[in-house]
Amino acid sequence: MKVTIASIAGRTRSEHFDALVAEYVSRMAAYAPTEAVIFKTSEAFFESVEKHRSRMGSVLVLLDTLGKPFSSEELARWLRRQRDEGQQRLVFAIGPADGWSDDERARAGLLLSLGPMTLAHELARVVLSEQVYRAFTILAGHPYHRGG
Repeated sequence: MKVTIASIAGRTRSEHFDALVAEYVSRMAAYAPTEAVIFKTSEAFFESVEKHRSRMGSVLVLLDTLGKPFSSEELARWLRRQRDEGQQRLVFAIGPADGWSDDERARAGLLLSLGPMTLAHELARVVLSEQVYRAFTILAGHPYHRGG
């Protein structure tokens, strides 16, 4: 199963945040091929999703304030189900500054919320990357996650 952490970039990007995302993407490589991709527009993002969707089964997860908040353990269980059901690709995406449209939300296999607070786009990329990594370590029984 391949994992993509995608985001629709606004104007600003920070190499410090990029380095943190790259660190978690690198760590995830032990569990699944993973990439972090930034798109300039949601249109470009959805074009890429459609291109890959035709070649392999994929699940689109849009981060959204209307989404379901998962604990780390719940995300790990969801990830396990996707893996066990043979999903070949998971695409997690952080939307544009104004959020996803209703039509875009309808295309998602899952709407996921990182919580009720609004996070800076760059920080959301780091949090999402870390949580997906954490989910993999939970499934592997790795001691990284010590939560209850």
